[in-house]
Amino acid sequence: MKTTHHPIIEDCSTMTQVADDSIDLVVTSPPYPMIQMWDDGFTGAAPQIGTMLAAGRGMDAFEAMHQVLDPVWAECFRVIKPGGFACINIGDATRTLADNFALYPNHARIISATQALGFTVLPCILWRKQTNAPNKYMGSGMLPAGAYVTLEHEYILILRKGGKRQFSSPADRKLRQESALFWEERNTWFSDIWLDLKGSRQRLQSGSKLKADRKRSGAFPFELAARLIAMYSVKGDSVLDPFLGTGTTMAAAMALGRHSVGYEKDPGLAPAISAAAETAVAEGKRLAHQRLVRHLTFVQERMATKGPLKHRNTHYGFPVVTAQEKNLVFNDPVDIQRSDQPPFTVT
Repeated sequence: MKTTHHPIIEDCSTMTQVADDSIDLVVTSPPYPMIQMWDDGFTGAAPQIGTMLAAGRGMDAFEAMHQVLDPVWAECFRVIKPGGFACINIGDATRTLADNFALYPNHARIISATQALGFTVLPCILWRKQTNAPNKYMGSGMLPAGAYVTLEHEYILILRKGGKRQFSSPADRKLRQESALFWEERNTWFSDIWLDLKGSRQRLQSGSKLKADRKRSGAFPFELAARLIAMYSVKGDSVLDPFLGTGTTMAAAMALGRHSVGYEKDPGLAPAISAAAETAVAEGKRLAHQRLVRHLTFVQERMATKGPLKHRNTHYGFPVVTAQEKNLVFNDPVDIQRSDQPPFTVT
């Protein structure tokens, strides 16, 4: 299987290189409004935000930051095919302005904006992300009526454009069957709370030309992007990340046999995107091996307690729980090629 991958170093508010109804899945994590590390980026797009923050006008700044993101969600709606999905990783923010500590509900504001565009909002996932500072005693510490709950989760919003996707042709149905999940994966991954993925706090390569105040990126784990791609797309689909960052979504798409497009306005992140792409072949092999080993472990434990399984995978010969898993197969990436200019090509 041959796939192509286009990193575009431009702002994503107008994605002119992407045609209407051409994307099967969006996987992204935007800059989080009201998180201080993103203040400069939002203020650069809308200078009044800096004035609002300085004046302690938190909710005004919150709304103005989301108005910077709103055109991106409109572009996503334009380019996603009918029946396609958008998976948006977003965290709420807590912040003290003018001596007032408050929650800024980013997930709710994005749901409101995307519903207004015409997306169908599906049940979301709570990702329990325990990478925050270890101090859980915000506010008055041990004393009641003055302490604050510590946020240790983020949201993965699941949106669909239009009705259910149809797989009408024999070729489409074959790709869907080959892209199946193991029964035990499906039960874990389609749970509304994820506890098994650790957050990513990555330090960028020293070669990346970044401002001093961007020592770390907002990258999510490779496993998160790969899981969402496996859940909401099939082999050969096209995946878009409008906030590509360090290239995690693109690398995951490469590893899983999907095409991809990614936008990143910061040219200083281009080396990190290329570095992530170079890991895709190894990551794809590692991911496939990991899923196979986990399945074989599950089968051994399941058969020890409940007896033989009724079905067998035709490619690997091992037992599976359901008939829908019979044609599941991993197509490991073998090679990645890139000319002087994008795109990357993966075979």
